[in-house]
Amino acid sequence: MADIPDLQIRRLEISDAALFRDIRLEALQKNPEAFGSTFERENAQPLSWFEARLGAADIFGAFLDGTLAGMAGYSARENSKQAHKGLLWTMYVRDTARNAGVGRKLVAAVLDHARGRVEMVQLAVVSDNEAAHGLYRAMGFVEYGYEKKALKHNGRYYDEVLMVNFLDVSSS
Repeated sequence: MADIPDLQIRRLEISDAALFRDIRLEALQKNPEAFGSTFERENAQPLSWFEARLGAADIFGAFLDGTLAGMAGYSARENSKQAHKGLLWTMYVRDTARNAGVGRKLVAAVLDHARGRVEMVQLAVVSDNEAAHGLYRAMGFVEYGYEKKALKHNGRYYDEVLMVNFLDVSSS
């Protein structure tokens, strides 16, 4: 895939909290079935709550022509018995940037960041989100589980596919 002109991927900083809040709330509104949280819960939070989230995790932003077009979060497990695992979470690309390789670049940034820190990166994706499945498979993730009724939104259940990317194949 060719490079996207004027695309910059970088870790969001606390000073980006307002931008993070805006895209996170958009994600929760437009794709509520894809996230464990809700728009109502996070919309009620002060900006300092989003600043704390940025301080506690590694959240990458995709800036297209200077505008935040996508995000992807990475967290390492803190329990010593799970410290070899990382988690890809809060993945979202705005409609205007979809199908342009932005998601691929965000996932690549998370995986590059995770290398040398953890042995594997896990994620959960709603089972009927075929575009996300295809992206994750193309980025080296494989399915290892399926959780029925993982999320419930507006009376409807959503199953999740559990996926993992073993960063160092020789140690898996």
